[in-house]
Amino acid sequence: MTNVIDHALKTYARMDVETGVSGASPELLIVMLYDGAISAIGMARHRLEAGDHAGKGRCISKAIGIIEEGLRGSLDPDAGGELAGNLSALYEYMSHRLMLANLRNDAAILDEVAGLLRDLKLAWDGLVAGQQTPAPVVHDVPPAARSAMSYGKV
Repeated sequence: MTNVIDHALKTYARMDVETGVSGASPELLIVMLYDGAISAIGMARHRLEAGDHAGKGRCISKAIGIIEEGLRGSLDPDAGGELAGNLSALYEYMSHRLMLANLRNDAAILDEVAGLLRDLKLAWDGLVAGQQTPAPVVHDVPPAARSAMSYGKV
């Protein structure tokens, strides 16, 4: 019964994403990538708490794939300049932290990365709504990630 429900939910999610992607603006696609990464990390946390280490690993791998191939891969260093470089470094930091979370079964690291993604997503939500909003100021960022942060406009 659980497999049937899981399959139905996955099918619904896939169709929902495919429908949303077809008419989405580039900014909305970025928001969708943030949502997907945040969701995958949430599922990883749930799998970790349930003791499903294989499922946790799959979810973390999915989040890393979205960050690296989707978010980081969409950066244009020529057009984005310093901001693109800062975001690239931050995405690399997030991917590294997610690998550590997987190895150490560390929910706090999952929460850290999800929080960083949520903060960035807020700026993109503003763009999608047609407003220029400043990039979020993220507090309690580990020193290793501070050089990757940008406080300019997205």
